[in-house]
Amino acid sequence: MKTTLLLIGKTVNKHFVANINDYSERISHYMPFDINVIPEIKNTKNLTEQQQKDREGELILKAIVPSDTVVILDEHGDNFRSVEFATWLQKKQNTARRLVFVVGGPYGFSQAVYERANEKISLSKMTFSHQMVRVVFTEQIYRACTIIKGEPYHHE
Repeated sequence: MKTTLLLIGKTVNKHFVANINDYSERISHYMPFDINVIPEIKNTKNLTEQQQKDREGELILKAIVPSDTVVILDEHGDNFRSVEFATWLQKKQNTARRLVFVVGGPYGFSQAVYERANEKISLSKMTFSHQMVRVVFTEQIYRACTIIKGEPYHHE
């Protein structure tokens, strides 16, 4: 199974970039993993929040194919403990051809993306910036990989 992290806009904080790159490299030792960045929409000051979500949604939908299993990171999604997420990920490895995790823009997702998504996952009941989520989630994917392999990174 190939896993893709689909992002709207590049990560701007150099420290976040370094962490994301580090975890991405680590994840790649366990499974095929890549990050696909959709360029930010220009002139968003002239758009309403809904218009921005709709345009980003169109770009997201163009980046996925019908056979993809699409999981959006959304505050209303399922919450997992790290061990539970590892179990969930392992099941997906056995059933999905390509697993695509999507981090939306600052206003979230369009209705079309919600309708296309196979599942929703929430990282926390707290709200994180869409930039911060990238670091937290790549770390959690790496953590899940180590849990699946029984390696000592995760302590419980």
